[in-house]
Amino acid sequence: MRALIVRLPRGFGPKALAAAARHGGRNLSALEGSGEDGPVDVVLVHVPNDRLEGLLDDLQDFPDLHVTFEPRGVITLHPPGRSAPDEALDVGARSPIEVLLGGLQSVGSWNGFLGYAAAAGVVVWIGLFTNTVYLLTAAMLIAPYAGPAMNAALATARGDPRLFARSVLRYVAALATTILVAFALSLVFSQDIATEQMVERSQISAVAALLPLVAGAAGALNLCQSERNSLVSGAATGMLVAASLAPPAGLVGMAAAIGEWDLVGSAVFVLVLQLVGINLSGAVVFRLFGIAPRGVRFARGRPWFGWAAGGASALALAGLVAFQLSDRPMLQRSSTAQRAAALVQSTIDASGLAKPVHQDVRFTRADIPGQNTLLVRAWVQPPSPDPAIGERLAATLRERLRASFDVTPLVDVTVLAE
Repeated sequence: MRALIVRLPRGFGPKALAAAARHGGRNLSALEGSGEDGPVDVVLVHVPNDRLEGLLDDLQDFPDLHVTFEPRGVITLHPPGRSAPDEALDVGARSPIEVLLGGLQSVGSWNGFLGYAAAAGVVVWIGLFTNTVYLLTAAMLIAPYAGPAMNAALATARGDPRLFARSVLRYVAALATTILVAFALSLVFSQDIATEQMVERSQISAVAALLPLVAGAAGALNLCQSERNSLVSGAATGMLVAASLAPPAGLVGMAAAIGEWDLVGSAVFVLVLQLVGINLSGAVVFRLFGIAPRGVRFARGRPWFGWAAGGASALALAGLVAFQLSDRPMLQRSSTAQRAAALVQSTIDASGLAKPVHQDVRFTRADIPGQNTLLVRAWVQPPSPDPAIGERLAATLRERLRASFDVTPLVDVTVLAE
């Protein structure tokens, strides 16, 4: 439940109390006081979250209405005492007006927002430059991309072109800040080649579109749920949203500084895919929780814009996925490497020449012209020592990999002996 303090001219208090009672209000009380314009009635009420907008709508016609909204959950307990556990379990989702106002408040200050984006750029650059994975996680924690991404989804659900434009602007500004910081640091420290983490982060899976869809749904769910109705913190969902944004943003700047344009292309693809997927799934969840273009104290929603933005996001997501699946294997290197590893193991098993012990299958740097180089290293154990087994298996693996994938396989088979 949410607490409301309603101030209105003297004599209107009983009517306000009656309206609150109709909407499931609890702990109703009225006080007499005085304001700048004369005597007033002050009404205190606790109202269920899902009834908040309806109550505000009924109060709209009262003259000189002033409402103070306390956006913190209230647990109201009434006798008999044995019903307290059931009352405490009655936790509802936030009201649409509360979700909307929270989103609007988060697009205020620019200084702190861009400061966090620059800090994320420094941390992600260090992580990629030194191949330190935990620093990439730290960059995800401080990157401020979740706010504007979720506000864009909220604007799509509400049909608010102004909020959508401001959210996309902040999203682009944050990414540009992170990219420029990483670009400048690579130039200052004279980086010449792509690091191992840069190459690894540039490799995209064929199921990459699932992450932004899940992230957008989780972020919207977290914003709509009451603070006592979720075991997942806002920081955790924010990190989920930023999980595939901070490393690619840093990668764009670093790869551009050393002229690795293939890496830049894959990272830009991920950034666009994230915004589109988060916007689509987040808007769907917001609509399911009752956030619609028209509502109390919100009159600028445009239904046509909501449908247009949602439809454009769906079409863009479908286009990006189709483009990814058609560009083999540049934008599917991670999943292609996994399928190739499975093929290597099954081929060695089926040969009868040796048993597979271990294999390492991965794509090399993206700047080798004219080929998609797949590096394959396999360790096998034959039933009896035979130096020719390694060459025979390597030839077979090269043939199978070349026929199954659009790659240039470089295969090395090591025969292990007891």
